[in-house]
Amino acid sequence: MEPVKIKLDKSNQLLTDLMPKKFNASGKLWVGFLLVIVVIGFFAYIRQLQKGLVVTDMRDFTSWGIYISNFVFFVAISLVGSLVSAILKLTNVKWRTPLVRISEIIAVAAIFFAAIIIIVDMGRPERFWHLFAYGRIQSPILWDVIVITTYLVVSSLLLYIPLLPDIAICRDLTPESSKFKKWFYTFFALNWRGTAQQYALIHKCINVLAVLVVPLALGIHTVTSWLFATTYRAGWDSSNFGPYFVAGAFQAGCGGVIAVTYVLRNHYNLKKYITTKHFDNMAKLLVLLSLVYLYFNINEYLVPGYKMKTVDGEHLKSLFTGHYAPLFWSVQIFGMIVPIVVMLFKKGRAPLPVFIVSLMVVVGAWFKRFLIVVPTLLHPFIPIQNVPASWHTYMPTWEEWAITAASLAGALLVITFFVRLFPIISIWEMTEEQQTPQIDEQTNLYEAQA
Repeated sequence: MEPVKIKLDKSNQLLTDLMPKKFNASGKLWVGFLLVIVVIGFFAYIRQLQKGLVVTDMRDFTSWGIYISNFVFFVAISLVGSLVSAILKLTNVKWRTPLVRISEIIAVAAIFFAAIIIIVDMGRPERFWHLFAYGRIQSPILWDVIVITTYLVVSSLLLYIPLLPDIAICRDLTPESSKFKKWFYTFFALNWRGTAQQYALIHKCINVLAVLVVPLALGIHTVTSWLFATTYRAGWDSSNFGPYFVAGAFQAGCGGVIAVTYVLRNHYNLKKYITTKHFDNMAKLLVLLSLVYLYFNINEYLVPGYKMKTVDGEHLKSLFTGHYAPLFWSVQIFGMIVPIVVMLFKKGRAPLPVFIVSLMVVVGAWFKRFLIVVPTLLHPFIPIQNVPASWHTYMPTWEEWAITAASLAGALLVITFFVRLFPIISIWEMTEEQQTPQIDEQTNLYEAQA
């Protein structure tokens, strides 16, 4: 394999456009806003550590609240890494290149904070290590710990290994006067020199990781669904939950990458590389994924709704016409049906409409996870009686909202600082794509002469 030849001078437009840039005023304001949310959330978590989970509204019946809803949401968003980096690569979709690194950092940030939010949900976080020391392999919780840890490692490698050539570019272009930055890029470049052997090895690693991450991604969402499906509860007792969760994760992840891509495209003026074609293609993919998820939603609610067994009926009534009806129908309409209708039309697949629709999908995905977790817990098989009135309902406290918001802000901070330090679009892969047609033309010429 021929090495990718990259000119390290101002004549290379790719370097001018794609090299990481310092935060401008709006960027600093954005970072400050996220840091304020994180600090407030950290203060709320300190209160939770001091006083215990009593500062939350989780009680004997609603033992899982928005922490677990947030965990399931992060797990869902993390699927975007395997969707864009692996599945589109293995199917040889060429236009995916500018979106790959964006999707990979979203996946890593999401799965990292999914792990953190689980620790936050524990009443005794200092005992977290007991999961590894005394965990029982029969428990779906341990399955989830294993698959999340494995997926985090593989996703991090899938982000880091293709990043090596670009880190080396940053190293070579960083002046000697910036000693810390020079050391930082030199350390993480792992002595990358851009030889043919190194490029051959990096392509091999990417192919292996792409194949490996797909079953892992399907596994993490299936095992997460089993945390619910293996519990005999109204609304969770379903063999449909595995594919139901996977389909929802694909939809949420696709919406997430579209939203982040739109913001980065406008803020860093990347319209030359992330074109309207990318939004059109991603919108078509989102329509397909939304239709699949809509099918599983119909299947999930129609069958038990037709039978209306006692406890299942009470649970479904609370969703269809009861306390949670406004939220339930808003999620179904604005999180699935409206996006499908809008993006079926070509004008609806323009960048701005797709961005708005993707935000609707992502917000709807978070509240969908809330509806999966909380209403079921409020409808146990044994009637709720002889308990305080507050146990009959669940309303998250400010501490819960603050910690949840801090986890979301933390994930966005990871993405923000990553973009500040590294090229968000792969320079070497874009250069390789530009050089490939020339190589193909030369090959065809040699064949014709022969």
